[in-house]
Amino acid sequence: MEIIEKPGDFTGRYQSWNGDENLRNYPFVENIDAPFTPSRRALPMLNLALISSAGAYIDGTDAFDVSSGDGDPTLREIPIEIEPEDLRYSARGFDPTAVLEDRNCQIPIDRLVEYQENAVIGQLNPVWWSLMGYIPNARLVADDIAPKLVERLMRYQINAALLIPASRLCHQTMALLSRAIELNGIPTIMLSVDRAVTDKARAPRVAFYKGEFGSVAGKPLWKQHQHRILDESLRWIETLDQPTSRKLVVKLETETEMARGER
Repeated sequence: MEIIEKPGDFTGRYQSWNGDENLRNYPFVENIDAPFTPSRRALPMLNLALISSAGAYIDGTDAFDVSSGDGDPTLREIPIEIEPEDLRYSARGFDPTAVLEDRNCQIPIDRLVEYQENAVIGQLNPVWWSLMGYIPNARLVADDIAPKLVERLMRYQINAALLIPASRLCHQTMALLSRAIELNGIPTIMLSVDRAVTDKARAPRVAFYKGEFGSVAGKPLWKQHQHRILDESLRWIETLDQPTSRKLVVKLETETEMARGER
């Protein structure tokens, strides 16, 4: 199985695309089958990787290239100890206002550390991976980023990976990366607020809900909302036994909480 099942077909359609920044008529990748790796460990025993496509980088280091037509195929490896105020964002395809207000709405390090401290997960890996997911040339994702990322995950002995896109095109990028990761024997779970894109690319495990680009891991400064999204989606790493795109019950629970005045 390939990350892009018909790479030549995609390349032809991509080369004919007019390059509209708003993705009008963009030739999204369409796969038929999805890889799947069953989880071999319970959540409290997992070394969990966090992968974000929000374009985060450490202040004082090189930013991602937001001007490239094909997209920037580089990765950043960032220690979890780096504080939010030391991060900058190369935002393309989404509004960075929410993540600047609260990193956890896109990069939920604080929430995952809380899970680690409460033995919900074994541990959050000491470093997390950042990329700028607005990459129109999907071949760069499959041929360049994916092998590099998989090599790093293997080196850190990752047992499962959480992938969080930021923009519409990020959903395709992260879906392709999740395919690559599962093809190499590591189970994944991907959050999604654009099911159409993730279903086309056939990501192995998708937890989707009606949310917003730029705050895919939950509303900023709303810890309970972020927990609600992560609680359910992470548990699906263990319980799903085949490729699945499943809806989270976030909306119903959130409406109930708001009706009670519990924000």
